[in-house]
Amino acid sequence: MTTFESTPGQLFIGGRWREAADGARTEVVDPSRGTAVTTVAEAGPADVDAAVRAAREAFDDGAWSGLSGRERGRVLHRVARLIRENADELAALESLDVGKPITLCGAVDVTNAANDYEYFANLAQSQDGALRETPLNALAYTRREPLGVVAAITPFNFPLILAGSKLGPALAAGNTVVHKPADETPLSALYMARLLQEAGVPDGVVNVVTGTGPVAGEALLRHRGVDKVAFTGSTAIGRHVASVAGEALKPVTMELGGNAAHIVFEDADLEKAVGAVIKGFVFNTGQFCMGGPRLLVARSVYPTLLGILAEAVPGVPVGDPRDPATVVGPMAAEKHLKKVEEYVALARMEGGRIVCGGERLDLDGGYYYKPTVIADLANDSRVVQEEIFGPVLTVQPFDDEDEAVALANSTPYGLASGVQTSNLARAHRVAGRLQAGIVWVNDWAMLDPAVPFGGVKDSGYGREYGPEALAGYTKVKSVVVSLD
Repeated sequence: MTTFESTPGQLFIGGRWREAADGARTEVVDPSRGTAVTTVAEAGPADVDAAVRAAREAFDDGAWSGLSGRERGRVLHRVARLIRENADELAALESLDVGKPITLCGAVDVTNAANDYEYFANLAQSQDGALRETPLNALAYTRREPLGVVAAITPFNFPLILAGSKLGPALAAGNTVVHKPADETPLSALYMARLLQEAGVPDGVVNVVTGTGPVAGEALLRHRGVDKVAFTGSTAIGRHVASVAGEALKPVTMELGGNAAHIVFEDADLEKAVGAVIKGFVFNTGQFCMGGPRLLVARSVYPTLLGILAEAVPGVPVGDPRDPATVVGPMAAEKHLKKVEEYVALARMEGGRIVCGGERLDLDGGYYYKPTVIADLANDSRVVQEEIFGPVLTVQPFDDEDEAVALANSTPYGLASGVQTSNLARAHRVAGRLQAGIVWVNDWAMLDPAVPFGGVKDSGYGREYGPEALAGYTKVKSVVVSLD
């Protein structure tokens, strides 16, 4: 099985591989060892300009946008097939790049990426307009048309999946794309450029520029040739993205930070609930914007659930992501590890009780942190209110349904939420009251390309997945034909 040798480490512009204009390169670090494994080209403004121009030329010549939705769908189906055929390679790249356990990379990341392209391939031919009844002596109808050049800016935590959730609908709608992956995790984006080309996506339709956010990302965001920005990242950077795009009146889809509450009522099946709770905060080493880092527990079962967590969480396998038995790998970068350490130190200062974990795991020089459970924090604690983005769970008791909902809605975020209960009426009632883009009942992270997700409040706006995502990459044109 090869890994980074299968990616050229160059920019992919106009269907060709090339070095950055100034020859700059940057290291890619294996977070399980803390050592560099390869380098990739570091794009500057000139490279971004070349990529946007290539995307504009490809859009204007109609080699992709001029195809029928059915024809575009056939190509995207080939992309999905190639992802599955190259699953081992993609899983190895994602594991090396992000530190994800190899087993989860194959079962989750690669599988979901293939499903993304397959789903939007099926939707590509469903962009129907509508005939509108009017009192005019005219035939009035609407058309769905592609927007043009899309800037897709993706984060470090799910490089393959979150690229597919943007490129899938953008391409299905007939747009062209310039993709800037996170500077820390560029490898699967470069590999996918090869697969997209092999599947028959015309040259220039998809371009990949690796580089930093402040340079390559900023140049792409501000480029006048970009018609839409699709961004996933932190809320702080999202505010900047929205501000710059707003100045140019560009539409934006933004999936930002999260700090989801997971509510366990007294009538929940505790055995199943604990499994969902642990999955909710350790999955992807807690680097999951839709993770569940805040656990709210009915006071009557609070001591019992804390005891179960204290016994179960230390048994979650943490270690080398290449080991098939590993469930929790390293943090994706040293700076993320340090951030988690700072929050746990703050929790101690704020009076929190470390139920388990609370320290680094010294292993092969990698960026490992033990899954950590913290109790006895006040709701206004920074550790409760802010997004930690690591394998840390805070646990708070509540007395009734109203208090549970109030606590769940008390942070600035609103991306995801969860409810554990055997009461069907309560499940629907509470789900309707939670300020979140998606609510899971009696499990966590049940995701499918058919189910839209996105945020409210500081978690952004617009939706990924579902027909809603496809609509976000189109514009509506009305045509009114006089019948006089």
